[in-house]
Order: sequence, then C-alpha cells, then structure tokens
Amino acid sequence: MDQLFNVAVSILFDGLAYAMILFIISVGLSVTMGLMGFVNLAHGAFAMAGGYATVSVMNGLGVPFPLALVIAFFLVGAVSVLFERVLYARLYKATELDQVMLSIGLVFMAIAAFTFFYGPAPLTFQAPDYLKGQIDLGFREFPTYRVFMICVGLAMIAALWFGFERTSLGAQIRAAVDNRRMAQSLGIDVDRLFTLTFALGSGLAALGGGLAIEIVGMSPGFAIQYLVFFLIVVAVGGLGSIRGAFVAALVLGIIDNAGKYLWPEGGAFFIYAVTIALLLIKPAGLFGRQA
Repeated sequence: MDQLFNVAVSILFDGLAYAMILFIISVGLSVTMGLMGFVNLAHGAFAMAGGYATVSVMNGLGVPFPLALVIAFFLVGAVSVLFERVLYARLYKATELDQVMLSIGLVFMAIAAFTFFYGPAPLTFQAPDYLKGQIDLGFREFPTYRVFMICVGLAMIAALWFGFERTSLGAQIRAAVDNRRMAQSLGIDVDRLFTLTFALGSGLAALGGGLAIEIVGMSPGFAIQYLVFFLIVVAVGGLGSIRGAFVAALVLGIIDNAGKYLWPEGGAFFIYAVTIALLLIKPAGLFGRQA
C-alpha cells in the first residue's frame, strides 16, 4: 500500500511540474491564436530561444537564474515584435496553409540557426544551489527544482488571471477574442493588441523554455519536438482561454506522466488517446466557443 501511495504521489507531483511547463508555454499560443486567428507553428521556436537566451546570459554574463529568466522573457518578447510586424502581419488575412508554411519554415530556420551557433548537443545547465537537492514537505521529500517550477506556474496563473480579468487591457483582449469586428467598432486598436499579445505570448514561451531545461532538456530540436504538445493543450483547452489552457495542461501533463510511469513502452500513447476522446466530446475544446 505504501508503495502504491508513493507511486501515485510521484505521478501527481511530476505530472504537475510538467503541466506547469506546458501551461506557461502554451497559454501564449492559445491567446494569440484565439485573438489573431493565426496558425503560429513557430511558437515552440520562441520557447527554444528563451531556453538558449537564459543559459547564454547565465554562462556568458554570470547573471543569476531568476534574472536570466526575466531577461529572456523581455528579449524574446521584443524580438517577436519584429517578426510580428514584418512577417506575421502580412499574412493575417491569408489562408491557413500560407500561415502554416510561413511558421513551420521559421521553425526549421530557427533549428538550423541554433544548431549552427550552439551545436546539436543538448544545453548544459547548472541550476542554482538553492534549487538543487530535495525539500521536505512533511510527508515526503521532493526535488526542489520541481517544487520551484510548480510555485512559478501557480504564480503565473494568478498573474495572468488578474491581468486578463481585472485590467483594461485584459478586457480589450477578451473583447477582441470574442468578437474582433465589434471590438474595432468600439474604438479598440486591434492591431496594437495583436502586437502586444504576440509579444506577451512569445515572452511567456521564452520563460517556459528557460524553466523547462532542467526538466525536459533543451536542444535545437525542441522547437519541433514539443510543438505537438503545445498544440494539443491549445486544442483541448479551447482557443483564447487561459482557464482552458491551465486545465488542459494539468490533465494532459498528469495523464502523460502517469502513462510513462505505468507503461513506459507506450510512450505518449495516453496523451494522444485522451486528446482524441476529449475532442470527440468537445470539438471546440473544454472551454472553447462552440461554432
């Protein structure tokens, strides 16, 4: 019985830490796709850029880990504005195929660029001493970094909820997601919202990429390797829904982790099986708008 309890706790705890990574990276994609209607398959490339930026400023400039994450957030967010204005804005009214071709092309260009500058090997990352080892939560010890990851994820959920539900900018974004034409008729600058939201989503992806290194690793293939998981979270949660992205990341993260614990040979079978089942029941996602 004790062994079963320990396995269950491990599945829930590790699954929750993994879910926080999925949420932080995917929530930006969910909101930008819901607002802009743009099929942005390059979102994983911004997460990868955040991971490399985090390690680069830590190793090259001796910047502490928390500050490195903040720098990666703002740096990638700022660079993404250039991409949004120069490339993405030209295809807002294009077909989904055109958008897919552009964004997937950016993914492969990013993979080639990071491979050229950093090499194909995974990044070497040394977490700060205070995030190493185990932390005693009373009934059991847990890896300190995963506890930190969960705390950061919960803090991000609270901050995003407040930003989208209790601020004027959040109200404008929600209005534009629900009905873009009506929002424009009310005087909301939707183009400005596009840029700000895209920068925020890309910055969050970068933050998630920096946090993910210790748990899932980081290499030039990250942008394509985990892209399908980010898209699954968006599809299951529903476009434009922060709550949906969180619930979907939580459910899929824990189920995927449980599947790999209980049936390692099955790989990611469970996460795909659950995704198919949920989308058959709720084609628009758990919290998506029905057509």
